Amino acid sequence: MGGSSHNMIRVRGARQNSLKNIDVDIPKHQLVVVTGVSGSGKSSLVFDTIAAESARQLSETFSAFVQSRMPSYAHPDVDLLENLSAVIVVDQKRLSGGPRSTVGTISDIGARLRLLYSRIAQPAVGYSNAYGFNDPAGMCPGCEGLGVTARVVEAALIDDTKSLDDGAIDFPMFAPGQWMWKAYAKSGFFDPAMKIGDYTPEQRRILLYAPAGELHAPAGIDAVGSTYEGVISRFNRIYLRREPESFKGAQRAAFERIVSRGTCPDCGGTRLSEAVRGSMIGGLSIADCNAMQISDLATLVAGLDVPAVAPLIDSLRVHLQRMVTVGLGYLSLDRATSTLSGGEAQRIKIVRHLGSALADMLYVFDEPTVGLHARDVAALGALLCELRDRGNSVLVVEHDPDIMAIADHLIDMGPGAGAIGGAIVYQGDYPGLRKAGTVTGRGLAQPRPSGRERRAPHCWVTITGASTHNLRDVDTRIPRGVMTVVTGVAGSGKSSLILGHLPQAEPGTVVIDQRPIRGSRRSNPATFTGMLDPIRRLFAKTTGTPIGLFTANSTGGCTECDGNGVIYTDLAFMDGVLAPCEACGGRRFTPESQAITIDGVSIADVYEMSVDDALDWFDSRPIVRVLMGLRDVGLEYLTLGQPLTSLSGGERQRLKLATHLGTPGHPIVLDEPTTGLHVADTARLIALLDRLVDSGSTLVVIEHNLDVIAAADWIIDLGPDAGHHGGRVVFEGTPEKMIDHGTGHTATHLRRYLL
Repeated sequence: MGGSSHNMIRVRGARQNSLKNIDVDIPKHQLVVVTGVSGSGKSSLVFDTIAAESARQLSETFSAFVQSRMPSYAHPDVDLLENLSAVIVVDQKRLSGGPRSTVGTISDIGARLRLLYSRIAQPAVGYSNAYGFNDPAGMCPGCEGLGVTARVVEAALIDDTKSLDDGAIDFPMFAPGQWMWKAYAKSGFFDPAMKIGDYTPEQRRILLYAPAGELHAPAGIDAVGSTYEGVISRFNRIYLRREPESFKGAQRAAFERIVSRGTCPDCGGTRLSEAVRGSMIGGLSIADCNAMQISDLATLVAGLDVPAVAPLIDSLRVHLQRMVTVGLGYLSLDRATSTLSGGEAQRIKIVRHLGSALADMLYVFDEPTVGLHARDVAALGALLCELRDRGNSVLVVEHDPDIMAIADHLIDMGPGAGAIGGAIVYQGDYPGLRKAGTVTGRGLAQPRPSGRERRAPHCWVTITGASTHNLRDVDTRIPRGVMTVVTGVAGSGKSSLILGHLPQAEPGTVVIDQRPIRGSRRSNPATFTGMLDPIRRLFAKTTGTPIGLFTANSTGGCTECDGNGVIYTDLAFMDGVLAPCEACGGRRFTPESQAITIDGVSIADVYEMSVDDALDWFDSRPIVRVLMGLRDVGLEYLTLGQPLTSLSGGERQRLKLATHLGTPGHPIVLDEPTTGLHVADTARLIALLDRLVDSGSTLVVIEHNLDVIAAADWIIDLGPDAGHHGGRVVFEGTPEKMIDHGTGHTATHLRRYLL
């Protein structure tokens, strides 16, 4: 091998998931974009093969002790991988970090701002951490830096009409028979058969509020420790500071019912102590800066002229400007990370990595343009190029033509999805891809739609005085019986207007978004769509055997994995690890169930069928109708048993949409339905939306995609920019009217796209 071969990541014999034994050389230190229709194998190559093997080999450099506490990576199905760099995956997983995590803490901008205040604010309160709400020196003592105070609603926790024996303490951990219940029922202080409402005031105080150590139980018993402690005192100490998300099922429901939360009265929700709030730069506290829109804070910092800290001001200004560049200027540093979308989270990670001193890394991105208006895509592309120019290799899975156009190298996967995907159908530059005969090439080269006939609305839904979040007392109207596209830059108020106000104006509105689908790890497309029930009945009736044998969580399920097909290992503070069940080979069912077949096909085989495969095999009308709906929304490559937890946000949304096909009437709201869609699939989606409208539906689509905007019957454009620079309707009308007279960012890019 010559020295030049080190400039290529060499992949030989990749067979992970649907990959067809592919060989590929991927140039390093370049911006490489991998494209192809949904299900063509992009993620299998980039994430499940290249990134997974890099992470696996990196983890093997640690000691056995450290490895035992890290996620374990299976060896991908590939013959050879050479010249890998250490990988950093920048995906769309939502940022965690708990209640103390904000945009400021997760992006490192907060650390720089605290350092600036510790150097020049007056009166000074100490070192930089003393300006932070996660340090005892800076946090508000009233809420311990959380910004909210929580208190137990006594009437929701204690039922005065019941006795301890009857379950008067209404929280699962204190239910009769539980060990915490025994601390009170068997303490000797109370008659466990007496209603709480009949207690004397002193008995009630002892039951609820006695502090630990004040009293010794007459019976000498306390199931939960050596000292007696009142119910609410104990609840406050053990549970009150926990987030509702840390509880499951009935416990979570009970916790949310019992605990009331509100803005901390001491700090006004700023999380910071009085001393920190009184330490100023130019009349502004760090709490004021944290609450500012980042674009305004960037302007403020750029205007600071303090030579003694000039390098620090410069660094802070650069990082704030990068947030504006990636279209996040409308956020504030005190925004909780738990409220950010997947696309917003990914762009914050980009900003964080741009501040890194590491070089010669392999950065892997998963559709970084998700949620971005066409105005901001070019700026995002410039940041990807900046990462490359720092000596890194940048590998991007992407559908956006503007990102493809700036790539140094393109890899197109196909030719189709699922079983007919998994091959490389083109490799080279962007002009070559446009001329290639692949699905992607044809999609890029096809002429833009023009002369489309617009449907006329027959009546309207009126929204008046909308003022949620950044909306400026907006009045607008949504036409019925047509497709309305609501657009505008990220943060302009689209979701606030439609999701926040249309359901009130039009009860019965169906919102189909990309949020995770509630359900267990055993949930899959077959269970979610209700298709599994007729499939099980078909197997039971045809074979003359009990229906339970075809149910993974009943008698037919593998006993080792409880019919999940995988063994889940909880790693407490880290992501859990899934491993295929060795007993059933990951197929979920017992050998007895798998031996029962119709024409040689078992229930386990059905779980492994793709939607297309199932359409070829089933002829039962209720089953075929559901399968046709899944194919209509572009999910023909999914297997019926694929866990819902493995689906992308766009796939989850299209799965929800499939369940609403054929139910016209109420308005249907789609929130960015082109997420994760190839240009060819976008055309299919538009055809499907047209069919929905033609069958009587009123569609409202929140979208940035220019093909979808061009296909609208009516456009509502919000802006002109994001945050408090947005929140207004800047255009209402048809696409033709927008092209002729529109003045906003959307109009500018629609003209560029169509003319």
